[in-house]
Amino acid sequence: MPLRTLFFSDIFDLDRWVLEDHGAFDVSLVSDLPLFIDPFLIFHSARPEYRHLHDQMIAYLRFLRDRTIGRNPTTAELQLWYCFPEVRQNWLGFSRYGNHGFGLGLHFARTFHASLGDMFKDLGSIRQD
Repeated sequence: MPLRTLFFSDIFDLDRWVLEDHGAFDVSLVSDLPLFIDPFLIFHSARPEYRHLHDQMIAYLRFLRDRTIGRNPTTAELQLWYCFPEVRQNWLGFSRYGNHGFGLGLHFARTFHASLGDMFKDLGSIRQD
């Protein structure tokens, strides 16, 4: 018998359409959610503080790109630079066992680091307002 995912609607004995009618989705309570919020969408915001956040993200990606030139980072550096945890306050990692999620691991860090120099060599040089 396959393992059944336990949903919010199962625990609170709700029909799933009730959640849909309220614009909510039926979250799994035992596994991490396959969601991603694109932080670069703030690039098009009219709010100056969001544009500033976007500029800071680009600056960090440039920092990471610059670290690819002529050296191989240690595992500790990869963890520090790329393996940040999910933000607990947004509850996207919510499950039966907490809201911490898994975030991105060392496999992602190594792969992303290896491709940064080529992918982002012109990063931040052109800004479209």
